[in-house]
Amino acid sequence: MEMFSSDSDSDLEVLAQLSDWDSSDSEPEKTVFSTFRRINFMESLIDAEFTFRFRMNKASVESVFNEIMPFIKVKSRRNNGIPPLHQLLLALRFYALGTMLNSVADFAGVSLSSACRIVADISAAIARLYNKYIFLHSRTTDKFYNISQFPRVCGAIDCTHVRIQSPCSTIGEEYRNRKGYFSINVQAVCDADLKLMNVVARWPGSAHDATIFNNSVLRAQCEDGILGNRWLLGDSAYPNRPYLLTPLLNPSTSQEIRYNEAHIKTRNTIERTFGVWKRRFPVVSLTMRLSLYNIQAVIIATAVLHNICRNCNIEEVPPEVEMPEESEITVTSENSDSIQNIRHRQDLILNYF
Repeated sequence: MEMFSSDSDSDLEVLAQLSDWDSSDSEPEKTVFSTFRRINFMESLIDAEFTFRFRMNKASVESVFNEIMPFIKVKSRRNNGIPPLHQLLLALRFYALGTMLNSVADFAGVSLSSACRIVADISAAIARLYNKYIFLHSRTTDKFYNISQFPRVCGAIDCTHVRIQSPCSTIGEEYRNRKGYFSINVQAVCDADLKLMNVVARWPGSAHDATIFNNSVLRAQCEDGILGNRWLLGDSAYPNRPYLLTPLLNPSTSQEIRYNEAHIKTRNTIERTFGVWKRRFPVVSLTMRLSLYNIQAVIIATAVLHNICRNCNIEEVPPEVEMPEESEITVTSENSDSIQNIRHRQDLILNYF
């Protein structure tokens, strides 16, 4: 039974006010696509090919389409009257191919600027489904326990870096992370089924994981007791709290070693979740060359679609493009844990492990 839910911490109010895409409309388009014959991919492709190309099966695409239809602009100068379903498929192809926006523009028979606007509009529309598909719950506590017998785990939390192009010379260095590339540091919580339960996608790459958590709505909810007697598991980048357990940096006793081993195995679910999410939608693994508002929309939209795929048990499909090697940034906590904050962890180690 679902025990609690949480509001989005992804600034959806900002997403609702997305600015125009980075491309300028100052010069008229020279290419005319009015005679382009659009293919009905729902009929022309077999199920396996459709899923490989669009990362979702036909049934799930139809379901998403029906949910976002009220938010899609059907006929206007901004999208050249592209049919709504083609707009959605164009965005899904962009999520699958990542940086090749020219390819998706050619695929749909639209200009590059139209493709940019469509991706922005569709991403914002899908992001509006955040609260329906991404929320805290306690349904997988038993599944977490079955991983390594760690009791009362509600979720695993961590951050992952989404590569971006330098925003601008004024604030660009804020987005350069410890590995030297530009990124948005995305915080997420997952359940034992590898579904996302909370996503924060608005902090620059230089932000410390603990800083993101300490300034999040999630932390305030945890302080208010939303988790009950359950815990989140985080790595050493996070502060240990009564509701957020971290590993011991220097375990010495057999009990402490068992605690750390169980903690690491159980917490690994968030790393697996990031892997599944990025392989299905490579756009969040490759370098995005969009405005910051639109990057945030794409991150939230693909997170929503990831959960829909998990809910529908859609098989994992290999990426269509070459994926960069994942090398997460290791950080340590900048917080000093008080006796009160570590008491719950010590009690658990002494009485259970």
